[in-house]
Parts: sequence; C-alpha cells; structure tokens
Amino acid sequence: MPNEGMVTQLISAHRNGDGLAGDRLFALVYDELHEMARRQLKFRSPGETLNTTGLVHEAYLKLFDRDESGWNDRVHFFSVTARAMRQILVDYARRVKADKRGGGAQHTEINASIISDTKGSVDILEMDEALKQLAELNPRLATIVECRFFGGMSIEETAALLDVSSRTIDRDWLKAKAFLYIALQGE
Repeated sequence: MPNEGMVTQLISAHRNGDGLAGDRLFALVYDELHEMARRQLKFRSPGETLNTTGLVHEAYLKLFDRDESGWNDRVHFFSVTARAMRQILVDYARRVKADKRGGGAQHTEINASIISDTKGSVDILEMDEALKQLAELNPRLATIVECRFFGGMSIEETAALLDVSSRTIDRDWLKAKAFLYIALQGE
C-alpha cells in the first residue's frame, strides 16, 4: 500500500493545479487500482473484451479528465474510483446488451459471494438497479456497498470515509447485503 501521506499530498497538489501531481498519483496507486479492477472483473463472462488494465485506464480518464477533482484524501479518492469503475462496468454492460449483432444480452458478472453465502454471480445491470433502489431508501448504505463491494475497502476505511464508527459500518453492511440479496433474488 503506497504511503497514505504521499497520496494525500499528491491529491492536494493536484487540486491546487499541479498538472504533474495527477500523473504521479496515478503511478503511485496504479497497483491498487489494478487490484480493484481485477476483483471486479474476476467473474466476467467468456468473450468479454474489457480487461483489468482497460478498466483502470478508463477509470483514470473518468477521474482526471475533469477540471476539479474534489478528493479529500486517499480513502475518498478510492471511494470515488470505486464509483467510477462501477459506472464503467454498467456502461460496458449496457453497450454489450445494446449490441445489435449480439442478439441478446451478455452478462457482465460480478462476485455475489460477498453479498450472500452463495457462490453465484450477479448481472452488473441488475446490481446497478438494486443499488439505485437502495440509494433511494438509504444513500449511506449504497455508499457502503460501493466502498466495500466495488472499492474493496475495509470496514475501517469505509468508516473513516463516512465519519462513523466501524460498528456502524458493520451493522449497515449487513443491512445493505440483506437488501441486495432480496432485491437480486427478485423477491
């Protein structure tokens, strides 16, 4: 894990207009971003063309092609990155589904074992829809899912980001998993 202080310093420098700070930040956290992407793409369907490097670079473009970054620290940066990766995966799944030659939807699958005890996988579009429903009911629970599931953040990192206790995140994580399990089962 890169030096947290250095990541925060580079975020601050980038926010203050240092054009090279963004590139140095990306280089510093590249391995962690690659691991996040690998976790997300581990359970994809055969024949899909999006790979871990592609997902990392798409996230980079999404994150750094804006005038303002607004990141506060390392944890916030990875939270925003997790959300960006989720959006990329959803957009990719929509493009595949809309592909006229494909005739039917191919599923971009993600590991469902983190949500339930089953070893199955979940369609990314179904997960996105369930997360939208969860966000309407409780935005914090949806953010926790993004941090934990898409971002691979620990309970402690998620608690720090949301400025609540680890016990609160534990309880909310259980609630979020229960909601998603029910939503994804179609019950």
